Amino acid sequence: MNDISDLATDLKRVANVLERLAPKAPAQTDLGAADAFVWHAEDGRLEPVASVNRVELLLLKGIQRQTDILLDNTQRFARGFPANNALLWGARGTGKSSLVKALHAEINAAEPGALALIEIHREDIPSLPQLLSTLRKSERRCLLFCDDLSFDAQDDTYKSLKAVLEGGIEGRPKNVIFYATSNRRHLMARDMIENERSTAIHTSEAVEEKVSLSDRFGLWLGFHNCDQDTYFSIIEGYAERFGLNDPSIDLRAEANEWSVTRGARSGRVAWQYIQDLAGRLGKAIDLD
Repeated sequence: MNDISDLATDLKRVANVLERLAPKAPAQTDLGAADAFVWHAEDGRLEPVASVNRVELLLLKGIQRQTDILLDNTQRFARGFPANNALLWGARGTGKSSLVKALHAEINAAEPGALALIEIHREDIPSLPQLLSTLRKSERRCLLFCDDLSFDAQDDTYKSLKAVLEGGIEGRPKNVIFYATSNRRHLMARDMIENERSTAIHTSEAVEEKVSLSDRFGLWLGFHNCDQDTYFSIIEGYAERFGLNDPSIDLRAEANEWSVTRGARSGRVAWQYIQDLAGRLGKAIDLD
């Protein structure tokens, strides 16, 4: 009798150990819980984001053409019509990711809940098939967004993205569109492309596999450093919006000096100056 009791105790201990070692069941995803989410690949979870860090669309200056094109594409998708995946490429700090987040807010302001924004980090690209399998089960339109996307010479995770954008048996779910930002037009550094050409037996074939990734984006939108007038327009727009106009401050002179010390004029540089100005004036910046 004691042997049976001891065996039952041992079996219970083994069961408890196995239960602790077993992978956790995937978290249930409620795409109606928020308008924005962050994908966590390690446990297959979409984390709701209560407040997205973004600026208003009207404060983005010098990118009107890009704004019009991307807004039209995103609106068509949100309404259930065909639309293209988009690659926003160009100089740092020129408003690429800000535009994506601002358009999402603009569309949802006009039609609440029309579009879910889902951010996937660059290092989690290999988990894209798992994420798409989750999103495929929902009817909600989802804008999948990857910021600062690029690939190194020995990085083959781009193959996961290629399959998602065009290939694969299932293809991209109809309720999902993919937007990415990158500093590189072809998502890989020019020296890597040249190295592939110089060392390959069949140069065109060696380069084509990686370069063709960008071809799978139906929209290519280029962003470039702004001129001085546009830079001042951005500064003045921010200053007016946040009540930072002060007669004792020469806004243009300070903004110009700020850009010179950083060696660039861009929306990011303008925002950094505005943060500094607001701090010196003792005023809070409310983006909501």
